[in-house]
Amino acid sequence: MHPPTDTVAQALDTAFADLQRARQAYVPQLTARDVGVITTVSIGIAKVSGLPGVGFEELLEFPGGLYGIAFNVDEAEIGVVLLGECSHLHSGDEVLRTGRVMDVPVGAGLIGRVLTPLGAALDGKGSIVFEQRLPIERDATPIMDRAPVTVPLQTGIKVIDALIPIGRGQRELILGDRQTGKTAIALDTILNQRDQNVLCVYCAIGQRAAAVAQVVADLREQSAMDYTIVVVTEGNDAPGLQYIAPYAATSIAEYFMGQGRDVLIVYDDLTHHARAYRELSLLLRRPPGREAFPGDIFYIHSRLLERATHLRAALGGGSLTALPIIETEAQNMAAYIPTNLISITDGQIYLSPSLFELGVLPAIDVGKSVSRVGGKTQLAAYRAVAGDLKLAYAQFEELESFARFGTRLDEHTSRVIEHGRRIRACLKQAEFEPVAVMEQVCVLLALTSGLFDAVPLEHMREAELALREAAAQLPEALCLRLSGGAALSDEDRAAVLQLAEAVLQALEWGA
Repeated sequence: MHPPTDTVAQALDTAFADLQRARQAYVPQLTARDVGVITTVSIGIAKVSGLPGVGFEELLEFPGGLYGIAFNVDEAEIGVVLLGECSHLHSGDEVLRTGRVMDVPVGAGLIGRVLTPLGAALDGKGSIVFEQRLPIERDATPIMDRAPVTVPLQTGIKVIDALIPIGRGQRELILGDRQTGKTAIALDTILNQRDQNVLCVYCAIGQRAAAVAQVVADLREQSAMDYTIVVVTEGNDAPGLQYIAPYAATSIAEYFMGQGRDVLIVYDDLTHHARAYRELSLLLRRPPGREAFPGDIFYIHSRLLERATHLRAALGGGSLTALPIIETEAQNMAAYIPTNLISITDGQIYLSPSLFELGVLPAIDVGKSVSRVGGKTQLAAYRAVAGDLKLAYAQFEELESFARFGTRLDEHTSRVIEHGRRIRACLKQAEFEPVAVMEQVCVLLALTSGLFDAVPLEHMREAELALREAAAQLPEALCLRLSGGAALSDEDRAAVLQLAEAVLQALEWGA
């Protein structure tokens, strides 16, 4: 038995009407996309064609979630720096434009975390919680928005705070041969920022994985990760990641500077950064220059370090202090990259392999080190003793070289040499032992006044520790006044020296 013909016709009419309504209600969700094609792939770079509208440093998306940055924007093809493992890419793969530049997550959720320049967590504590994203390449603060560097950044290292002081907002280069203690100085400076309301960012560029793990372990053991962010690229990472690492770390630091915070950033080290950029440039067929570095190698570091500054009060008064690290070869400070960075920064701390071999740690060569800004920010109590200390130490180093030839020395010269040896012994400092301001002032004042001259060299550390412990006995008002930047009055000097004399005389050799 068949259904009536009119019933079938009615059902067909209803279905057709529903189809018409569905067609009218349908809105296509199509968006125009620029799609390019990979022409060639090399280690760290790719050549792409078919994206005529791409912009310089625009972020491009490759298969497998890999991103790259458009570096060479030519008429026929684009040279792209890849930001990760590229072994899965092949010629003919599609490449998509993103319409944005490379950015990095920023926010308070990054404090205490270890992450890559792309914002991926490396510490196993879950995904990164962030407040916004900032481009890694940002214009440096205009001159009119900057304020003078007036507040010291205490490192806790006696020889630096006294003779090569650093100010908040300054750029101080740390350079020296391999294994001379450059990273140790940076870590000690980070450790000394505890309770100083200074946020720290440590950027490891192309380091060995074991070395980075040791740094993070040291920071955790010393409870410094509570105010530190670590941005990591390892030596086996793509050169593109090593290239963007310091810029990403600087954007993270600038976010907190914009909120009125004082921030310290360490770049460890820019030697690997320069080499990674050289590798990318040669692969992209950019013309090589001196030591095969491209002509813009100076610019990549200058635009990075120019972002360190002290903002004026109307913009929050925050500061960004930069400690770039660079590696020299055979103590050659006149090499291409070191001289570039010396001209960009506001001073340098040079570590000598000779001093390191002699056990003078930190192995800072005072004669080759300088701070072109920090002296104006140094606490007045330091300025009262630092000038005499540097002059006496320089005289000692000159006379010591002559004394090695067995020359007969007069009494005055012998006293200068003995005094200089105690200066050197007093400026020695173990790693992870930052010294507070008042302890440093007591030790340095006793040193310049000659109170340590009667102490045998082998007992200098014992005498120094005794004096540092006794510094807690000084009146609290005196400590607050000197730590706040007040000048060292005659009464203050007399009180400190009286305490130092009593402490040193109480020791066995003091009689």
